[in-house]
Amino acid sequence: MTGGTGFVGGVTIDQALAAGHSVRALARKPQRERDGVIWVRGALDDPASLAQLCEGADVVLHIAGVVSAPDRAGFIAGNITGTENVLAAAKTADVDRFVHVSSLAARERALSNYCWSKAEAEDRVTASDREWIMVRPPAVYGPGDTEMLDLFRLAAKGLVLLPPSGRMSVIHVADLAALLVRLAGGAGEPRAIYEADDGTPQGWSHEDFADALGRAVGRKVRTARAPKPALFMAARADRLLRGKKAKLTPDRARYIAHSDWTSDPLRRPPRDLWRPEIATPKGLVDTARWYRAQGWLKL
Repeated sequence: MTGGTGFVGGVTIDQALAAGHSVRALARKPQRERDGVIWVRGALDDPASLAQLCEGADVVLHIAGVVSAPDRAGFIAGNITGTENVLAAAKTADVDRFVHVSSLAARERALSNYCWSKAEAEDRVTASDREWIMVRPPAVYGPGDTEMLDLFRLAAKGLVLLPPSGRMSVIHVADLAALLVRLAGGAGEPRAIYEADDGTPQGWSHEDFADALGRAVGRKVRTARAPKPALFMAARADRLLRGKKAKLTPDRARYIAHSDWTSDPLRRPPRDLWRPEIATPKGLVDTARWYRAQGWLKL
């Protein structure tokens, strides 16, 4: 497994162990010892560590990737070259089954560098001779997530800033991990691309999701929508202020401003393979409770 030290990967390891699997996971830094887990010190640009990672494995689960980078080169290294390297290691180790975690962003190749890099990574997987399966998650949330934390904090203050008009799908991290473990265990059709979500038809409008966040933190929220020009101006300001450490890059702004990040119902996993177990309103409440317990979220 790559990405095992991250948000999705950590929960996936938990569920893989609970299902009786043993896991070999890539890690840049030393990790605490854990029954059933062998940590392989290395990185996506280290072929020797990837060879060790894949040796003797039944399946490769490639979760790691780059969501934000200061330039195209960062996305190439993390998402394209990294995927090429993992595919090469899987082939050398004769690991046929390859489960690749992509993103809905891959559907919009021309939108941003991030989207382009995810589409290119998918191209590398589909062109390979592995028995591949892909999952394109929408926005993932749950205990331990830092990407949506700022939204919860804004909701706790009674105001949520919305992107331009659009809709989105979401999935709880535990539901996503359950699907990945099922696929890693041999379920699912080879060469299938699945878009899994919480089961909400047509996804969520930004306003409805903001209301759900407010209920999760016990506040009635007001919303304010940021038009595209303002979003891009904020991205340029963040770049000027924080340079390469900017969170809201122009690339990220283009991604946020896109109007449709909903899962394709025709690509949902068959119900006999997987179905979501955690309704988003409850999942948001549980996530807010976890944030508060960690001291990450205060009223």
